[in-house]
Amino acid sequence: MQEIQNKIYEIRNENVMLDFDLAEIYGVETRVLKQAVRRNMERFPKDFMFEISEKEIEDLVSQTVIPSKSKFGGAQPFVFTEQGVAMLSSVLRSKTAIAVNISIMRAFVMMRQFALSHKDLSEKLSKLEDKYDQQFNNVYDALKYLMQKNEKEREQSERKRIGYK
Repeated sequence: MQEIQNKIYEIRNENVMLDFDLAEIYGVETRVLKQAVRRNMERFPKDFMFEISEKEIEDLVSQTVIPSKSKFGGAQPFVFTEQGVAMLSSVLRSKTAIAVNISIMRAFVMMRQFALSHKDLSEKLSKLEDKYDQQFNNVYDALKYLMQKNEKEREQSERKRIGYK
């Protein structure tokens, strides 16, 4: 499961998997996977599968997600959204494909649940900050006043005294 989650990337604000990673998981060659998809293009609208641009390839390589551009083999890779991966099971009809598809769907669901819990946590932290922000400001102001007070007293005591002693 963790192996699959490590192969889910975010491109164009979508969680996607790359064609060569899917081919590896399914145990087929990338060209076989792409060939099956091309034969059934009507099953893969743009929100299920798309080709990534040269800039997106460079971004993946520069973020060290992909070791080098040669990993793509010269062709523009297909990337599949969660729905596209589900559709692959109807195109690749082996028992392995079905079992792998179930694992991939579970990985996508786990990532979505993690993202939702992360969002809930950040919302709760934000509410706490809003609630206690004024109290922290008051404490900060009091500490600042005390520090300035001590500094002013020290400055006064170090001043050269003038007048009668």
